[in-house]
Amino acid sequence: MLTKYIQAALHHASYEILSDDGSFYGEIPICNGVFANATSLESRREQLIEVLEEWIVFRIYKNCPLPIIDGIELTVKEAA
Repeated sequence: MLTKYIQAALHHASYEILSDDGSFYGEIPICNGVFANATSLESRREQLIEVLEEWIVFRIYKNCPLPIIDGIELTVKEAA
């Protein structure tokens, strides 16, 4: 489920090449605050995934809601 959620979020990513330094910028607008900037396309993608994973863990830790992405909803259930 987590992998599908991450893949769905990445489908909503937007990318651009920054004119001031030629670096690659990417963000996932549906996941507020998830963005990455790197000198290569592959590095930018890897960083974006890492930031997204950390964002998910942080929101779960802080008990903040996660957006439903393409019908995929991550919920944390209390263990007995």
